[in-house]
Amino acid sequence: MLIAKGWTDYEVIATGGGEKLERWGDYVLLRPDPQVIWSAKKPLRSYGGISAVYERQGGGGSWKYYKPVPENFSVSWGNLKFKLKLMGFKHTGLFPEQAVNWERMGKLIKNSGREISVLNLFAYTGGATLACLDAGAKVCHVDSAKSMCERAGENIRLSGLDNTGVRFIIDDVFKFCERELRRGRKYDAIILDPPSYGRGPNGEKWKIEDGLEQLCVLVGKLLSDNPLFVCLNSYTTGLQPTVMKNILTLTLPKAEIEADEIGLMTKENIVLPQGCTAFAKF
Repeated sequence: MLIAKGWTDYEVIATGGGEKLERWGDYVLLRPDPQVIWSAKKPLRSYGGISAVYERQGGGGSWKYYKPVPENFSVSWGNLKFKLKLMGFKHTGLFPEQAVNWERMGKLIKNSGREISVLNLFAYTGGATLACLDAGAKVCHVDSAKSMCERAGENIRLSGLDNTGVRFIIDDVFKFCERELRRGRKYDAIILDPPSYGRGPNGEKWKIEDGLEQLCVLVGKLLSDNPLFVCLNSYTTGLQPTVMKNILTLTLPKAEIEADEIGLMTKENIVLPQGCTAFAKF
């Protein structure tokens, strides 16, 4: 288990009964978490200062506010700042456990002694993009949702980073990678954070168990002659670290690959698992 570190604006206060109580800057949120199958030490709603609770309703849900929460607010991790918003499906626009990968990506880029080109696929609101930019890399940020690319741009500006070092692409990941291959474009590092299911901007369908190996084959072809790393993340239930490691071992035979769960230490002194990651170094 790899534990995310370096947070002062974020913490997990308590867990139990399928929920987690978190502090995001000045706001305390209660959200569902399917990993939390244990009982709470005391009812989570009994904690003081809760700003909002995400309540499930049928196949969806909505936020119930107990205190005013701005439409947008921000948190920081090191030099990076992220604009957040309480969105549908319980999200805020940031996955704090990914600080595990931001830290090691940044170190590898800084220690490389050369300019690194990074391809960030399924790049969402740009946590990894910011970490790589901050370390001095050039980044191609690819996501099928225009709103996510726009939020990533806002995070770059909020963090005071040079946005001339990033190229935003709103496209289906497969189609973009295939075009980059035809163009002969290569990258020194590639990040993949695929959803379990998804659709591209023109309705292209994505299902992780059907497409992941094929995508990793494309990734191997897009790497430069002197690659630095490939990072693969997953929040898909049942996709174990060993499965991810096996896929990267078969598609990136020259890499040294590690795979593990990633998580967050709670104030209860237990670790809350928050997905898996596989990291290939060259």
